[in-house]
Amino acid sequence: MTKKIMVIDDSSEITFSVKFGLEKINSDLNVTRVESGEKFFEMLEKNEIPDLILLDIMMPKMNGWQVFKKLRKNDKWRNIPVFFLTAKSDNFSKAFGKIIAESYIEKPFEINDLNNRIEKMLIEPYTISETKAKILDDMLEHVQ
Repeated sequence: MTKKIMVIDDSSEITFSVKFGLEKINSDLNVTRVESGEKFFEMLEKNEIPDLILLDIMMPKMNGWQVFKKLRKNDKWRNIPVFFLTAKSDNFSKAFGKIIAESYIEKPFEINDLNNRIEKMLIEPYTISETKAKILDDMLEHVQ
């Protein structure tokens, strides 16, 4: 069964290499390239809902933290698992990202490692517990 992955990154080189690499090694994945948070939400509004999101943090206009916060505020989308896929390697970003998202992967990365993490995540239906949802909501109130 094909799974839909959206990779959101303002770098077309990154989105191309992720799409090409994942689809080459895993025929069960259909990767959509999205160049901004704004475009991502336009797609969600059109009911183009992915099974998993790969999200960059450092993007113009709407950064990855803001995308994540807006995503979690909508009941239809809050249970889509998110992997941060980013060059942001400071201690705060790594710790915060690992707490709020399902995975935090620093660029550069190995495509096989990314695929393995995706496969593990998509094995079972994903839901956020009420406790984690409350913690996320509290933490995300401070994101700008």
